[in-house]
Amino acid sequence: MDEASRPALRPVESIVVPDREHGRVLVLRDTQGVTEANAVLPPVLVPIVARFGGRLTCAQIASEASREIGSEVPVEVVVRLASELERGLFLEGQTFRAAKQRVEREFAESSVRAATHAGGAYHGDRSKLRRYIDESCLAMANGTSRAKNGTMVGLISPHIDPWRGAVGYGHAYTSLAATLPAEVETFVVFGTSHAPMREPFALCRKAFQTPLGEVAADLQAIDALAGAAEGFDPYADQFNHKKEHSIEFQVVFLKHVLEGRPFRIVPVLAGLGAHQSSGEDPERDASVRKFVDGVRALVEKRAGRVVVVAGADLAHVGPRFGDETPYDDAARAKLESADRGSLERASVADAPGFWADVARDLDSRRVCGLAPIWSLLRSIPGGTQGRVLHYEQTVDAEDGSIVSHAAMGFYA
Repeated sequence: MDEASRPALRPVESIVVPDREHGRVLVLRDTQGVTEANAVLPPVLVPIVARFGGRLTCAQIASEASREIGSEVPVEVVVRLASELERGLFLEGQTFRAAKQRVEREFAESSVRAATHAGGAYHGDRSKLRRYIDESCLAMANGTSRAKNGTMVGLISPHIDPWRGAVGYGHAYTSLAATLPAEVETFVVFGTSHAPMREPFALCRKAFQTPLGEVAADLQAIDALAGAAEGFDPYADQFNHKKEHSIEFQVVFLKHVLEGRPFRIVPVLAGLGAHQSSGEDPERDASVRKFVDGVRALVEKRAGRVVVVAGADLAHVGPRFGDETPYDDAARAKLESADRGSLERASVADAPGFWADVARDLDSRRVCGLAPIWSLLRSIPGGTQGRVLHYEQTVDAEDGSIVSHAAMGFYA
């Protein structure tokens, strides 16, 4: 990097977190899995990195940032920051492309998708994990989740980390264990892709590793869905599965509650990014429609043997997600009303109504589970009834930011 370089930040997740020294810092995280490192930027550097769009030179960035903050920003500081982010694989360029090609090749050649978040988002030790799920998750479910609601055909579960989402996971998977037909052998698991996707859906033909053992992929079903994909490559974004947690967490809970029982999974990341940006119902897109029709056909062909799961959180609000202030009690109540209104549409498998309801305030509510929940609603059999098992707003103790999530079962 030099003064004439034009640094371009690649697509990464950015969040604002509390910091003892700086008050708040900006954290850049790679959701694709090319690097495990995070970039932590104090507030003074934000006006600089915010201009890393590939249009301005380092010298121009220094000049603009100086005018914004009212004091001189030496060009050497911009060059040094850009160089460090380039080495850390946060900038577009040859360094990043070479690393991405290597990691993608390694992932493509592996027959198993590693348990990326074991030891971090949940226990990596088998015994500790089993005990945690039993005592801190499943034991928290009340009688409603344990009650026989019918035969389960679909499940919405949180994908927040199991430390914070313990109760929600407990309700979801206690109900699954209590209402799952003995004939079920395959779970189609839709997950949110937190990394950008080029195509609407991404399949993965790999077994998923967990601390509790490996879970095989249903290759026959996956190949059938790949054949149903028209107008897009269902494996173009397969690499996004490497680090994505929304499916991984579901597989861990499935493996636990179905201990000793053979089953397979069909991992599907749902992006639908273009449709979320425009608000347009994905049903109007022929390629999307044919793919979810393929999932529905799989469910109907193997009636009683397939359950559809969506790993999906709801709202993301507060300072960490770009809002100026935390939500007060009135705002939290309004948020719950909006979330429950969306869930009410989901409960009657109203896919168009659910999409429209969430899309109207997606910019402010930031429901990251829109795509997988819509996909589930389009895939489950007609005539099913959804029931909210648990709703929760998980509040960050540091800055009051909120992630809302729910467990909902669908029963025939």
